[in-house]
Amino acid sequence: MTAAARSLTGVVRQAPVIDGLSFLPDNLDEIRQAGLTAMICDVSEVEEVRDSDGTPRYQRNFGVNDAALDAAIGRIEASDQVFVADRGSDIGSRPGCAAFLQFQSCETIGEDLSRIAYFHDKGLRVLQLTHHNDNKFAGGAIEREQSGLTELGRAGIAEMNRVGLLPDVSHGSIPTILEAAEASRSPVVYSHGACRAIVDHPRCITDEGIRAIADKGGVIGIFMMSFWLTNDSKPRIEHLVAHIRHAINVGGIDAVGISNDFPMAGQENLRKLNNDNQQGVKEYLGWWQAMRKLGIPGYEVDPEHVVIPELNNLSRMMTIRDALLAEGFSPPEISKIMGGNWQRVLVDVLG
Repeated sequence: MTAAARSLTGVVRQAPVIDGLSFLPDNLDEIRQAGLTAMICDVSEVEEVRDSDGTPRYQRNFGVNDAALDAAIGRIEASDQVFVADRGSDIGSRPGCAAFLQFQSCETIGEDLSRIAYFHDKGLRVLQLTHHNDNKFAGGAIEREQSGLTELGRAGIAEMNRVGLLPDVSHGSIPTILEAAEASRSPVVYSHGACRAIVDHPRCITDEGIRAIADKGGVIGIFMMSFWLTNDSKPRIEHLVAHIRHAINVGGIDAVGISNDFPMAGQENLRKLNNDNQQGVKEYLGWWQAMRKLGIPGYEVDPEHVVIPELNNLSRMMTIRDALLAEGFSPPEISKIMGGNWQRVLVDVLG
């Protein structure tokens, strides 16, 4: 490697490394091993409920998640690897990873908007409107008929703006994404997902959605779930990079980041299977086929994989950084993608 190349690589390695959606690992030392400067950390807990026909749905209700937030904060406060971040400016202010705590649905709020301030006072900083399905706030992406924000959802976004919570439109329908970006006085984010122009699936964001979030000053996080990154039979890092490049082409270099959406060390069952996607994908087929039975678009063909093997580990962020460098992205561009854009939006919204 030439001296110039070493200098460029050094610049990239000094930039913040921020994961737009991750989870607290059982072993909190994994956060240090992952090299994270900060993360949006989902601390919600899911309850599976089934419709009368047996269709599974996954909800995050108040009681369970009030306790889950307390438990997460307790674990964090007992660790020297991570700390609860209240403001974007907390990033880099002290040793350890800054964790911006999130719930992945407004089911925790129900119809009581006072809970938004209640959870903010406790330490929550990011709130996702819905997860796959319609709820009292907004329309989900995985529905036969697409709907947008409800009146309660509009009032909820206004309250998030007032108290200082970052609205997250991941898992939302097209109308939800567009209407939330228009309604919010602050930037909104699509913390984790992929581009529908590459994989035509309702869980992926449209170009119109990318532009709406970018125009608002938000960020689109490209994640690790390979069946929404490529229809090819073998997922590769290049497929992830293609989504990053597309989101940049549509929304600009300031609008794109990286997210995981698997456990910190990777999708556990796939790791146990030595990343054998052919075997590991079987755990997703029941849900996938249930969605097909309901007539949800995008589920017509069973997926063939779950993970990009090279990224299903604690080193994923460094691997992605090196791949971006090899793909010709400049050090300033890589710095923004790997964490700079997340840091900017967190400062813009949270101070």
